[in-house]
Amino acid sequence: MKKIIIVGGVAGGASAAARLRRLDETAEIVMFERGEHISFANCGLPYYIGGKITDKRNLTLQTPESFHARFNVDVRTFQEVVSIDKEKKAVTAKDVRTGESYQETYDALVLSPGAAPLVPNIGGINNKKVFTLRNIPDVIKIKEHIEKEHPRDVVVVGGGYIGIEMAENLMNAGLSVTVVEMANQVIAPLDFDMACSVHGYLVQKGAKLILNDAVKGINDKDGRLGVEIGQGEIMTDMLIMGVGVRPESALAKSAGLEVNERGSIVVDKNMRTSDADIYAAGDAVEVTDFVSGQKKSIPLAGPANKQGRIIADNICGISSEFHGTQGSAILKIFDMTVATTGLNEKTAKSLGLEYDKSFTFSPSHASYYPDAQTMSVKTIFEKKTGKILGAQVIGFDGVDKRCDVLATAIRDGMTAYDLTQLELCYAPPYSSAKDPVNMAGFVIENLLTGKVKNFHWHDVESLPRDGSVTLLDVRTKSEYRNSHIDGFINIPVDELRSRIGELDKAKKAYVVCQIGLRGYIAARILSQNGFDSYNLSGGCQLYDSIFSG
Repeated sequence: MKKIIIVGGVAGGASAAARLRRLDETAEIVMFERGEHISFANCGLPYYIGGKITDKRNLTLQTPESFHARFNVDVRTFQEVVSIDKEKKAVTAKDVRTGESYQETYDALVLSPGAAPLVPNIGGINNKKVFTLRNIPDVIKIKEHIEKEHPRDVVVVGGGYIGIEMAENLMNAGLSVTVVEMANQVIAPLDFDMACSVHGYLVQKGAKLILNDAVKGINDKDGRLGVEIGQGEIMTDMLIMGVGVRPESALAKSAGLEVNERGSIVVDKNMRTSDADIYAAGDAVEVTDFVSGQKKSIPLAGPANKQGRIIADNICGISSEFHGTQGSAILKIFDMTVATTGLNEKTAKSLGLEYDKSFTFSPSHASYYPDAQTMSVKTIFEKKTGKILGAQVIGFDGVDKRCDVLATAIRDGMTAYDLTQLELCYAPPYSSAKDPVNMAGFVIENLLTGKVKNFHWHDVESLPRDGSVTLLDVRTKSEYRNSHIDGFINIPVDELRSRIGELDKAKKAYVVCQIGLRGYIAARILSQNGFDSYNLSGGCQLYDSIFSG
């Protein structure tokens, strides 16, 4: 009979325990959790603060009692594993309430300690009005503080997933929110050009957004907090730190297990550590990026649960491998949805890949059916092959399924040509006959086959305004009068054929429209009439979203 010890009762640890029992009814399984709760929904914590989840009991998927009843796992809460003796194959555990220590031996050991919030070393960080969010006790503290102290406003430090989710839910709870982010954008997996629409939406919803700045100190001032940033001081009633997480790998380090320079536990494809009898899963481990092959840390619940299952398989003699993660993630911001998968442009550029990008705007369903809303899609692809490397999708309806299709395409190594062939479900309330995923494929196919050449928003400023090139806006006259890019003349696309004689074929033609579609039509007209033409990818809609702020 095998004895398996699991350190950590959330995500990877709980998944490993449940899978182990389903595979081996005779195994002795002991799961240690230093907190009170196991198998809780980390990703749901902000929604308890915002009131979407009203009963905190709904944050726990299993209690220690229910987990034991269903899976016959010896669940020990408030028990922290403080050391590992690899030679004796034993762990020392401590009861965090009494301080009592004891040892347990194992045949296999599973580490799933997760990650802890990063807390910067700044003055005032330990103020009782400063909070972090990692677990259920944290969320209860925040909720109780709001209910008892009735704060009017809050500063959220960090514009990542947790920070933005917290901003939304704190606003839903009635607080005025200021988000402070050190980078020039929120949601780091997005590229800047896609994040700009998120910035505009957050401000539109009433959030204050401060970018390119950081908190330098926190001071008590007449019962409130004075938050020092580079631009000055923000007065607030409370502060939430959401600047990221670090792997909880101290136990692994002290046991002499291999960790990388960032502190993540190094594992192989079977999720084994440098010790053959010790496995690790979840936010504390180093993973392989599925697309680039680079080693990195990607703290997401989906991969953690898969890793726990893979560990259980291997312990039970079933060969099972983790093939990397592509970082597929999704975020709700009020009514907006932001989803990403695979490489972003920043990463592709840093790796020196031969890539290109396309921007498409498509309705969430047939435009003639009521309430269709535009979604924006940025697709990163290999220049030579058209292989899809990454995608970012932002919109208000249907974003999740489009990004899921693109994530599946990346996992299968599909190209843009494959996207054009996908047969996706269509009815007017749900999609268009040419789905947004198909449209992304069509646009890239046109680029790959030379039917059109693109230029991008960041090329516009450098275009000469001395008459040596043709700068052409093919929107309607009223659209052009409403706003246009400096230096561009207006010939609506429907008049282009009859007025093409006004243009000089010896000059390169740079064409813009609202989203790129009419620009493509105009570029095809021009190219077939002997012009060297280029179409602005994403059109004025993308350009304006970047430069309007």
